[in-house]
Amino acid sequence: MMRTGLRLLGVHSENAAMIGDRMDTDIIAGIETGLDTALVLSGVTAREDVANYPYRPRLILDGVGDIPG
Repeated sequence: MMRTGLRLLGVHSENAAMIGDRMDTDIIAGIETGLDTALVLSGVTAREDVANYPYRPRLILDGVGDIPG
């Protein structure tokens, strides 16, 4: 699904990022697609939950307002 979205947008994975609030869907999908990843803590996953997964997002942010420009 992610690769289809990238193709439709005409964007290469190295020029895109996955920003999400769930480690088990958003972040893993981004990692598996080769996207840069940012977990926002304003949703489902809490900072403590990250330790329960064998993979990590590149960034962990308090919310979408903290996404760097």
